[in-house]
Amino acid sequence: MGKLFRTVFLVDLLQGLWVTFRNQNPKFIYTEQYPAERPKVAERYRGAPRLNIKPDNGETLCIACNLCALACPETLIVVGSERNEATRRKELTEFTYDTSRCMFCGLCEDACPVDALELTQDFEMASYTREGAIWDRQMLEEGPKPTQYRN
Repeated sequence: MGKLFRTVFLVDLLQGLWVTFRNQNPKFIYTEQYPAERPKVAERYRGAPRLNIKPDNGETLCIACNLCALACPETLIVVGSERNEATRRKELTEFTYDTSRCMFCGLCEDACPVDALELTQDFEMASYTREGAIWDRQMLEEGPKPTQYRN
């Protein structure tokens, strides 16, 4: 008899509507004015990649070991290097990172032995086309240029 009563009078539907209307109180509504006010990003958020450089001489920290490319499950990092005969060290010639396929897992960042590659807290990477989704070494060192909105 109880199940018939709940079915005929739509008790479950009314309970669900009550939850919805109870939370429609204006004091519970929270709106961020996004372009004018930047949201707070979590401390451990992984966003746009960056190649770190040495502050004293401006050279990249990357030693071209290729560990980041090997650790990436999507194989979207390409590291090109050339051995310098004078110093007998590998020098970075090219570094590309495909941000359109990246899932921001952070494995490349963890694999880097010299902390040359890091995922920053920059989150404004959206675009209407795929152009510019593959970042080269220069773009990775400079970082993304977020759009500045004006009133």
